[in-house]
Amino acid sequence: MKRRFKLRAGLATIAVTAMVCPAIHAAEHVTLRNGFELDCARQEVAGDRVRLYLMPSVRPALVVNAAADSQDAGYIEVAAYSVLRVENIADSSAPVAAVASTSRSALPGGNVAQAPLTALNTAEMRQILTRAGALHNIDTDLLASVVLAESGGNVRAVSRAGARGLMQLMPGTASELGVRDSFAPEQNIGGGTAYLDALLTRYNDNIALALAAYNAGPEAVDRYHGIPPYAETRAYVARVIREFNRRKRAAQSNLLANVK
Repeated sequence: MKRRFKLRAGLATIAVTAMVCPAIHAAEHVTLRNGFELDCARQEVAGDRVRLYLMPSVRPALVVNAAADSQDAGYIEVAAYSVLRVENIADSSAPVAAVASTSRSALPGGNVAQAPLTALNTAEMRQILTRAGALHNIDTDLLASVVLAESGGNVRAVSRAGARGLMQLMPGTASELGVRDSFAPEQNIGGGTAYLDALLTRYNDNIALALAAYNAGPEAVDRYHGIPPYAETRAYVARVIREFNRRKRAAQSNLLANVK
């Protein structure tokens, strides 16, 4: 049985990306998922990374997850997933400093604690994704793209809304899917894949609608008869599709290189 979307990396998905991607403006206030905020002159997307070109007095050493060798070039480079929010601001020559705050996540019982950054190695992640994909007839690269957008590969990720783990399952959803421990990679990916499978079935394998429903809920997709007009949801759909297309193009390039 052919997996869903295994070869679907062409103009249709790229067109969806263009439709939902917000335009990039000259001066922007960027909020990262780790709690840092900074103003940048501009940003550039480089694969699954984003380069934030800094205002004169921003101290890049304050921003975690930035590539150290980029700091001398006047920008910091972060994972695309780590950018939580981008707001346009008026251009200004006045220097703006980065604001640091502790990255904290809500835990059961109302307690607040920092969730440690934990990641599987590439081989382990691929094995889990491949097993889940085979079970639900979903392409592994699509699942990998969702994981990257949801958690950046952090098995202990907890959102402000309480979503947990690699595929960011809400406690209620996890319970319905039979996931006992959302921080267990195999369980989390298994549950998230089952949920995505149900959404793909619901929306007749329309990847954009299924992803929008994964992010905003199927009720929102049904209410608006399409991708909801939420900036976060539109950016999320674009991010996943862009990463999926990137993976497929890379795989095709490798295949052609091996043939030669």
